[in-house]
Amino acid sequence: MALYMKAAEILDKAESKQGAVKTLVYDSKFANIKQLFALVCETQKFSSILQEIIESTKLLKLTKLRMHLAKVLVYDLLMGQGLKCGGSWKAVMMKHRSRLQAALARMKVKQRVSKNEDLLPTSDLRLASEQLPRYVRVNTLKTTVDDTVDYLKRDGFSYMGQASKLDDLTLKEKDFVRDLHLPELLVFSPKTDFHDHFLYKAGHIILQDKASCLPAYLLNPPPDSHLIDACAAPGNKTSHLAAIMKNKGRLFAFDLDAKRLATMSTLLLRAGVTCQQLAHQDFLKVDPDSSQFKNVEYILLDPSCSGSGMVCLRDDASTADQEKNQARLTSLASFQLRCLNHGLRFPRLKRLVYSTCSIHSQENEEVVTACLQQNPDFRLIPLLAQWPERGLHPLTQCLRASTTKTRTHGFFVALLEKHSEARKRMQEPEVQIR
Repeated sequence: MALYMKAAEILDKAESKQGAVKTLVYDSKFANIKQLFALVCETQKFSSILQEIIESTKLLKLTKLRMHLAKVLVYDLLMGQGLKCGGSWKAVMMKHRSRLQAALARMKVKQRVSKNEDLLPTSDLRLASEQLPRYVRVNTLKTTVDDTVDYLKRDGFSYMGQASKLDDLTLKEKDFVRDLHLPELLVFSPKTDFHDHFLYKAGHIILQDKASCLPAYLLNPPPDSHLIDACAAPGNKTSHLAAIMKNKGRLFAFDLDAKRLATMSTLLLRAGVTCQQLAHQDFLKVDPDSSQFKNVEYILLDPSCSGSGMVCLRDDASTADQEKNQARLTSLASFQLRCLNHGLRFPRLKRLVYSTCSIHSQENEEVVTACLQQNPDFRLIPLLAQWPERGLHPLTQCLRASTTKTRTHGFFVALLEKHSEARKRMQEPEVQIR
């Protein structure tokens, strides 16, 4: 049963943006990593189908199972190589096997297909996931880009230089380039695996999607500044902020989940971060007028979102589920707007970067538009003129990212600045916004 409990735990963490599946699997230290990884990936691939089967048979009500555990058990029972557990859990699943098999058969008849694979809404998302490059952020708290490139060359990789166009990110195995937009990002072929590599284990490199690197890079807090990472776990963006600050200053990081904070603490330790102050606290309950935060000038806000931009989490909702999804989006957007408005209340705030891994305008442009209407002292800063995908009109100052146009997961970034700071910057023409 340990296999299924661990697989369910990783599915839950992946869906709550606590890390990439492969990283979560490897960090779990489970005895049979390959078996666990295969089960999680296959369950994730058939997630929407498994959920429909589970809901139509009322399995959760009849067995008291939680959804993620039910999914991995049903996957192995119906689509995998059979249940690999005994005892009461196997007895429970076998009791409902005929009903679960009948539900799967009805789905196939309805869609006029014979294979499980043919039930998948489209192969495009799986292909996109396989084709996304492997992005590696060099952790400048421990090393330099040049030293990392030299190490990798000695390790058998072929350095192809700096990328100059998106097509340069299509790489052969063992080839790698320096990214065309982010100077501390190296790009490898999609299936390059660094989880057992010395540079990863020593914290010299961070495995982080390119789009996820944008918020800290664009906020660009200077050394000795005070800043907040409002919804910080699992910590990749926090470690990126610390690297940009050169570990000088104060970095307040909040998260509501104690387990995620514990995992984050381990990640930051490995990355050599020392300027952080972690707090198990709801950002919305943090007092902007507290003397503790009187010098906070920068905030990174990456709140809970639908995760619809993550290739592995995109939902292909049936019509029946669309109303439920719309209600969830409305709730998320309301929460995101509250977080954004709260962040702008810090008295010395200069800039706040807002980001989501969502493709929905309801969580992105619409939230930012509502926020600007309620906070006229702030304005949007135009970002990365050379970036190929912009925010939806009229918010073209913002950035979007996607598998097709930027070769990343789906993402959205907006940078808000207080008007007084904008006037100062206009008087200093040599200062260039990234």
